[in-house]
Amino acid sequence: MNASPLLLLFTLTTAPALAADYVGIVHARHKLSLSLPVTGIVAKVAVEAGQRVGAGQTLVQLDERPQALEEQRRRTQFEDQSELRATEERLKVVQPLAEDARKLAASRGALSREDAARNELDFIATRGRLAQLQVQKAREKLELQLAEADRQQRRLAAPVAGVVTKVGIDVGEWAKPGDTLVELVDASVLHLRVNIPAAVARKLKEGQALPVHIDGGEAVNGTISLVSPVTDAASGLVEVRVRFANTGGRIAAGSKGIVKLDGGATK
Repeated sequence: MNASPLLLLFTLTTAPALAADYVGIVHARHKLSLSLPVTGIVAKVAVEAGQRVGAGQTLVQLDERPQALEEQRRRTQFEDQSELRATEERLKVVQPLAEDARKLAASRGALSREDAARNELDFIATRGRLAQLQVQKAREKLELQLAEADRQQRRLAAPVAGVVTKVGIDVGEWAKPGDTLVELVDASVLHLRVNIPAAVARKLKEGQALPVHIDGGEAVNGTISLVSPVTDAASGLVEVRVRFANTGGRIAAGSKGIVKLDGGATK
């Protein structure tokens, strides 16, 4: 017996949407090409490809002997507090003398105006010299900080923890600003980038749990970190990113990942 048109229409409209697999590429949280802002001769290469490094660890160091000497000169200059301390002590002596001289000058015949003025000028000059020295020390501190920063620019440090994947320079070679010296990857956290039809992507929310199946069989628990607000006009697809921890570094960046969602066709 043939089904009526109304029954057939009801069946089609109430049938659940078929699940579809969407394939994307797994990316590392950080994939960095590191360089220095200054030029110089490489004095030390402290790492090699495959080595795991911590954040802040020195990777490459340029010859910094002139900068080290300048930093030491600035530090010696700044730390010399002898004149400042002597002027502070002198002020402790001349200030009460000037105050006493004012009182005595106010008493008729107790102290000449010339002697009182001499004490007052000595106090004013000492106080002015102390202010001068204090400003000078503040300037010397800034100059020391600049010398330290100038020296630090000749050391390439890891901005994040990760694994060195490439070292592109050796000791004795000339490094130029902007040249990639070291490539570093932090794959402790990965994210799958996958393009999904807009109608399906609209059902997803940031923070939503979403399992990811890695090409090769392993499954991990991920969380949606991005549902792009932009739809590609040509394809009608929306970029979705799913973040997940890469415990033990088992999953390699560049692997294929698959998410299964209701609706749409296999991509």
